[in-house]
Amino acid sequence: MLPIRRQRLLTFCAVIIVFLLYRVVQNSWDDANYSGLRAVYETGREKLEDIDPADQDDSTPPVEHVKPNPAVQEEAKLPAHMDENDKADYVDSHNEYADQHGEVVEDVSVEIPDLDDKGASSGDQAKQDKLSEQEIEASEEVVQGNGQDLTGANKVLQGSHDEEGADLKATPSKTAPNDTKGSEPEVELAHPPGVAQVKAEDIPEFKRVYWEKQPEHFPVPSESITPLPSGAPKKIPQIQYDFQPESEEQKSTRVKRQQRVKEEIARSWGAYAKYAWMHDELSPVSGKYRDPFCGWAATLVDSLDTLWIAGLKKEFDEAVKAVADIDFTWTPKNDIPVFETTIRYLGGLLAAYDVSGGAEGNHKILLDKAVELGEILFGVFDTPNRMPLLYYQWKPEDVAQPRRASTRSGIAELGTLSMEFTRLAQLTKEDKYYDAIDRITNGLVQLSKDGVLIPGLFPENIDLSGCNRTATTLRDEISKAAQAQLATDDAAKDPAGYVPGEKEGVNQELARNSVVVAKRDEQSRTATDDEIKRGNPPFKADGTTAEWDCVPQGLVPSGYSIQTFHMGGGQDSAYEYFPKEYLLLGGLEDKYQKLYEDAVTATNEWLMFRPMAPDDWDVLFPAKVTLSPDTDIRAQFEIAHLTCFIGGMYGLGGKIFEREADVEKAKQLTDGCVWAYQLFPSGLMPESANVIPCDSLDKCEFNETQWWDILDPSRVWREEELLRWEGESKEKAEEAAHLKALAEQGAPESASYKVDSKEEAEVARLKEAAELEDSKPIEKAEKESFNALNDEQAKLLEQAAQEHTEDEDSYRGAPLKKRDPTPPPPDESDVPASKTVPKDSAPHHETERKKPLTHKEHVQKRIKSEGFPPGFVSINARNYILRPEAIESVWYMYRITGDPTWMDKGWTMFEATLTATRTTMANSAVGDVTAASPELLDAMESFWIAETLKYYYLLFSEPDVISLDEWVLNTEAHPFKRPT
Repeated sequence: MLPIRRQRLLTFCAVIIVFLLYRVVQNSWDDANYSGLRAVYETGREKLEDIDPADQDDSTPPVEHVKPNPAVQEEAKLPAHMDENDKADYVDSHNEYADQHGEVVEDVSVEIPDLDDKGASSGDQAKQDKLSEQEIEASEEVVQGNGQDLTGANKVLQGSHDEEGADLKATPSKTAPNDTKGSEPEVELAHPPGVAQVKAEDIPEFKRVYWEKQPEHFPVPSESITPLPSGAPKKIPQIQYDFQPESEEQKSTRVKRQQRVKEEIARSWGAYAKYAWMHDELSPVSGKYRDPFCGWAATLVDSLDTLWIAGLKKEFDEAVKAVADIDFTWTPKNDIPVFETTIRYLGGLLAAYDVSGGAEGNHKILLDKAVELGEILFGVFDTPNRMPLLYYQWKPEDVAQPRRASTRSGIAELGTLSMEFTRLAQLTKEDKYYDAIDRITNGLVQLSKDGVLIPGLFPENIDLSGCNRTATTLRDEISKAAQAQLATDDAAKDPAGYVPGEKEGVNQELARNSVVVAKRDEQSRTATDDEIKRGNPPFKADGTTAEWDCVPQGLVPSGYSIQTFHMGGGQDSAYEYFPKEYLLLGGLEDKYQKLYEDAVTATNEWLMFRPMAPDDWDVLFPAKVTLSPDTDIRAQFEIAHLTCFIGGMYGLGGKIFEREADVEKAKQLTDGCVWAYQLFPSGLMPESANVIPCDSLDKCEFNETQWWDILDPSRVWREEELLRWEGESKEKAEEAAHLKALAEQGAPESASYKVDSKEEAEVARLKEAAELEDSKPIEKAEKESFNALNDEQAKLLEQAAQEHTEDEDSYRGAPLKKRDPTPPPPDESDVPASKTVPKDSAPHHETERKKPLTHKEHVQKRIKSEGFPPGFVSINARNYILRPEAIESVWYMYRITGDPTWMDKGWTMFEATLTATRTTMANSAVGDVTAASPELLDAMESFWIAETLKYYYLLFSEPDVISLDEWVLNTEAHPFKRPT
């Protein structure tokens, strides 16, 4: 009993301690960290308690919703990077925009009151007190809210979640354009009329931190900034086909198709405006929304130029008004995905500015917002070698720290910044934007010269850090004295303390090696110390330099010797931008031509393949190749949707640089994706699949035997199993027939069998046991369960087989072979129900195993179950997410060749896409294209309107709408005006 009492005492003491700790934590509310907030909180309570309930009016008068003056609104929230002149221009552009679009601000314009010495307003004190009471009341609801009866302010702080559990976020203070059709949107207004507005930063747990421009750690001297190429643009060959007037019939068909696409653009945009306004993406099945791209209204910004091109000017104007209120200085995300933000947001704003008239248009706010975002993104280049941070931690405490670029970055993310920052530099006359991407290009050029395993291409992942860690480790191992000597003496001289004839010391050897490596890498650096001024490096606690201060190097492949090359996701758009950047610069920078031509030459030699197919399509695809200096090449013959852009790239580059062979290959590459679309029941192409290649780029005969052997790599084993099963079946049939004959003959001898006395005695014993069992009184239920045992011959057969397992070869003199240790069970379906013995009481029956599938049966079953078209050996990703790459290349081929069959191919793809993806409100990604009616995935990425529908619309537009001789499109289909 004593231990139990002690246990109870200890438990009681523990409870007391926990209670005391709770009181200490509760009393910590009086700490200085919370004193200000607590004072406001308690003061508010006192004010609320002083209010006479009789003075309160239960009725809430209607509040007229008045649009704020954009100029005044934006003046209070200007980008941090602007000086006074820029701020004046910025505000003027808002006023100009408001005047041109009929925004009338009545007698409710915002006035900034004068403050007295104490900081209080000189306005009506009663109104201020009433407003303070409302704010405090709203604050109490936020602190105490149970999530059931939420005010508008509390709903802002609580945010909205999609079905996948989106992060907590605040809803922007906008409302969607009016939609008179259907039900009201399932979104909450950020600040409903009559409800006090509470900012998130006023609540500790939801405090927002905004981006602020910080001094650069590694600034580029003004004299080292590379300016935009100057001079008149070169004369570039005509890209578009010289179209002739079309017939009335052709025009009628084209216009009808164009109108049909326009209706789908309007429909998808309307659903976004109704259900996901000011959020990144619509969930087109549930009517919810998602914010995967910082919550800056990705679909809205991405769709701006599409709306203008399609003639939806009213929708465009409404979207532009909303763009003015996007705050790029804050996001609930911890980091900004630089690649996606650049191509969707920055590219979308610049293109919308260009297509709507540019400087002669009435939408300067688009350029202003592009500059605001560009300044934020420009911080990604603040690294020792000016290579970008591709996932940008934007908060001030992160920006305040010097950082180095990643050691493993995708080549596509690195190489797909050039067009957007170049166009920003052209429009703003700020060379620093062009300088930033020019350093990336120079790094790629140097990497190509230094050598990769496939010259002309770049490996999938690049080390951008500029830090040679091996050389740094060697350097840090050297003593301080040795380092001082290396700084003053020539590396070729013998180190101090070296005695001829003696073994070289470890430190001396390391010193030699580090100098050699450092000198070699210094020659291939992207930026030099003279170009980038910086102070002394930060130091660790032990006095050594911080990790980012190391032996410099240029761009190098990531990893350990293994390099992967392909044209799919992670590499695609880097190559796409080489000819497009050449166009955007007016042909004034030749290095982009060489980069393109080297890449195409290498692709033709190393990656290109023709799939083995039974039809007459003339198609090509780029493969994925992995290799290292010490291993053989491993090729994956992949058909991937993301690679479908390559037809357009070959066609465009072929016309720019007068390479007709590229244009011919462009047709084959584009037809490859059109071919893949029509192979599947849904009429759509999967994200990724693998096929059997021909031995060369020439047409080859379809080899069904080869295809089947790849689908069934266990063919030999399968055939052996089938032979084994057939042998077992034959043996069992012979054994069963023999035993049946024995059972029918019973004990008497026959001329055919010589039975010795021992065997006769055993048979007699079995008979006697069977008769004794039959004579026992058995209950009726037991008799029904043991029908098989009531048969005397069956009883003898079962017991004889069981008792003589050790001597089956001599049973009744019959030549029986021994069975396998684990014989296959018999097929119970062949045994009559009345003869089936329960497992728990009858002798064990080994069921016969089913007949193995033949090679042909296995292959046919797999083809049917997995939906393989002829020649396909796997489907790695069966979904289709509304991607544009296939129709993108179809549009390029139509504009380049003028062949109207490309319009017919595109129309077939469009109809199949609508049939498979259409929802009640818009269009959705689908799960399995091998099904005739794929499952809807409730996802609609912003590129559905920005790219896919835009390319369909342009395919059926007049050739002068976004002519390739006047415009160049980025990888998100945003058109930039070419220099003239």
